[in-house]
Amino acid sequence: MSETIPFIDLKIQYKVLEDNIRSRINKVLEHGQYIMGPEVVELESKLADYVGVKHCIGASSGTDTLMIAMMALGIGAGDEVITTPFTFIATGEMIALLGAKPVFVDIDSQTYNIDPAKIEAAITPKTKAIMPVSLYGQCADFDVINAIADKHSLPVIEDAAQSFGATYKGKKSCNLSTIGSTSFFPSKPLGAYGDGGALFTNDDALAKVMREIRAHGQEKRYYHSRIGMNGRLDTIQAAVLLAKLERFDWEVEQRSKLGTRYTELIQEHNDKHPQETIITPYIETYNTSVYAQYTVRVKNREQVQQKLKEAGIPTAVHYPVPLHLQPAFAYLGQGEDSYPISENIAKEVMSLPMGPDLDIDTQNKIVGCLFQAVTSV
Repeated sequence: MSETIPFIDLKIQYKVLEDNIRSRINKVLEHGQYIMGPEVVELESKLADYVGVKHCIGASSGTDTLMIAMMALGIGAGDEVITTPFTFIATGEMIALLGAKPVFVDIDSQTYNIDPAKIEAAITPKTKAIMPVSLYGQCADFDVINAIADKHSLPVIEDAAQSFGATYKGKKSCNLSTIGSTSFFPSKPLGAYGDGGALFTNDDALAKVMREIRAHGQEKRYYHSRIGMNGRLDTIQAAVLLAKLERFDWEVEQRSKLGTRYTELIQEHNDKHPQETIITPYIETYNTSVYAQYTVRVKNREQVQQKLKEAGIPTAVHYPVPLHLQPAFAYLGQGEDSYPISENIAKEVMSLPMGPDLDIDTQNKIVGCLFQAVTSV
């Protein structure tokens, strides 16, 4: 077996940023404000400016941000939230944890994001929000989604855990709807060294409520105007993110270049071997992608993955089982063929190593091994 290359190389990124990261962490250690310290306030200001919104609220994870957003909108028992079944479980999990019902809508067969044309049919008098997921680094079609939401007086929450830094028609992800929610899990486009997340909005009242919910519903010290949670972002994680943010524009550009190059190399193979087509990501002309994952579709996925593993090429599947087929959501009573596009794509998707520091020689090796794997199974 060949030496395994990293799926995402965070060590290279750290070596480049080591002095800045250490300096910022040391400042936190010196002032000792580990919870809601000045770095959190600085990060929130810089992230709000980056996204182009009035308010950013740092939080403990990209999962907690979804819950905080829905709590701020008053979503609870008996309500319904429309979302996609082709996503990480956190999207549906937080809906269910609040006692609401996730109502799934199938995805677009090209972008793998929620299909806006199918949303309106899923709206009922119990619907309280629409929560699209901007999957794999590309935003959902928010103009269409927002128009439907406006028609029915519904808020929209963007689950942008994978798309921070991407754009939709020139606007940044997290500035496309009522509330934007993102994750700073280490492998995300902007990743911390532990869990973290953020919420974004232009609504002053919602921002105030989300800040209170984040800190146990606290309006002022020991005065709790609402039920909240412990959803605060650690100061040390904010310090790490501030250091990484200085390089982020370059990383977004590199991700775009590497994603485009992957597609071009694979398309050359497809042109020569049409019987062995590897389906590459489809990016809408009005979108840019941060390629949180570079995800292809292949037949005989398990065999292809095994061949790549033997060659030292790690892969991952995001996501093999759509939410409606997860045991945790069996109570919804939706079996196979409920959302056929999600189910079919879940059987074929496979993510390749990706990251801003991926070098060209390694990328060439990955693509070469992919070709060999596809042609040999």
